[in-house]
Amino acid sequence: MKKRHAVLRLAALAGALTLGLAGCAQMGMGSSMQVYKATLSGAQEVPANDSKGTGTAELRVDTKNNEMTWKVSFSGLSGPATAGHIHGPAPAGRNAGVLVPFAGVPNATSAEGKTSLTPAQMAELAAGNWYVNIHTAKHPGGEIRGQLQR
Repeated sequence: MKKRHAVLRLAALAGALTLGLAGCAQMGMGSSMQVYKATLSGAQEVPANDSKGTGTAELRVDTKNNEMTWKVSFSGLSGPATAGHIHGPAPAGRNAGVLVPFAGVPNATSAEGKTSLTPAQMAELAAGNWYVNIHTAKHPGGEIRGQLQR
């Protein structure tokens, strides 16, 4: 009899655990967030340059709502930043047009924001074909760059 009760309790516990996990997934607690990062340098620019500037970028993409947030910081540039953008689609070693301009640049040392993405843009980003670029007067085509990767 004790064995039977133990088996029933174990079965009930397993069922409750299964329902709890299913409920979490339905409430959006599953993994719909993708994180992309880049380390920016002059060596990654096309053409490469000898800038001592550095930077980091982090993008968070909510694939459920097609929304992207970003945080970018940079320092050590040859002068004040004149512009900052996310560019694409282009693999490392190639250039592409501006997709997302950063508000607050020029003259900032960081940028953050939020935008909506199309399914095609999310596919380009997932394929590694987006990059972050910070421009200065000395390097109008871009002083530091970093390819975004998961």
